[in-house]
Amino acid sequence: MSRISRLPSSFLRAAACTGVAALTLTACGSGSGSGSASTGSGEVKVGLITKTDTNPFFVKMKEGAEKTAKAEGVKLMTAAGKFDGDNAGQVTAIENMVAAGVKGILITPSDSKAIVPAIEKAKAKGVLVIALDTPTEPQSAVDALFATDNLKAGELIGEYAKAAMKGKTAKIAALDLAPGVSVGVQRHNGFLKGFGATDKDVACAQDTGGDQSKGQTAMENCLQKEPGINVVYTINEPAALGAYTALKAKGREKDVLIVSVDGGCTGTQAVKDGKIAATSQQYPLKMAAEGVKAVVTYAKDGKKASGYTDTGVTLITDKAQDGVTSKDTAYGLDNCWG
Repeated sequence: MSRISRLPSSFLRAAACTGVAALTLTACGSGSGSGSASTGSGEVKVGLITKTDTNPFFVKMKEGAEKTAKAEGVKLMTAAGKFDGDNAGQVTAIENMVAAGVKGILITPSDSKAIVPAIEKAKAKGVLVIALDTPTEPQSAVDALFATDNLKAGELIGEYAKAAMKGKTAKIAALDLAPGVSVGVQRHNGFLKGFGATDKDVACAQDTGGDQSKGQTAMENCLQKEPGINVVYTINEPAALGAYTALKAKGREKDVLIVSVDGGCTGTQAVKDGKIAATSQQYPLKMAAEGVKAVVTYAKDGKKASGYTDTGVTLITDKAQDGVTSKDTAYGLDNCWG
């Protein structure tokens, strides 16, 4: 997913391990080969392939992998696409990592379907493959999935928006991701389910690619189509901030409810500042940390992780609603990323 936020100082450390200009394979972390996860053939290698290495969400994911790899005494190899959607780059990264002898690969698929043949080839070589954040299609193409329950994330903000409207008639704008992307579809459907609505109840739907400027344009288009919009669902916080900018330009920022998903530090601060009413916070560091541990377990005793592991989601708002479980922005800022 595309998430836009300020870059933490940790980005500089992460960037040292993964070049931005091209998709390259880099070994990071340390592993002497004498740790508990070592085998007779030497140190254990774990691969991490993200959609990009500049997005703060994936920077935080990389931090989690690096920290855990160091603690477990294994070597982390990392790679990333040149852009979100660079399937060819991710395929090359898988091939390179398999050739380098990794025991397992953690991947956030840029193209959930197109990446499957490369994953199957890696698995055939005995490599454990775990998807992080974004499931493959089919999900069973990987050994395991560690990710946010995106349907639940959408449901939480849908339930919140319904409660916050307090019976008023809703005119909904949906600022989505892109057609067919599983994360976007799940969040969108979850929001509608939580709100008790269907696509027929959406007054305006626009794709944003999760981009702030595109979110602003999408909101402007929706206001032209339906000036009475009073609820805005957004795929992520950059899109939400774009929507807020468009609404503010029309003097509507105080009477339109904006809800979102991600839980990045910039987005959580926007909730605290009153620009976004609520967001569902997810935890990329945990995804990567648990993924590395799973590869270590596989290296030690051959036990493969399987199925889906929910890495958690929390509704963050400073305007709690009856019947909707949430935490405030103090908690959100303590646990945000980016």
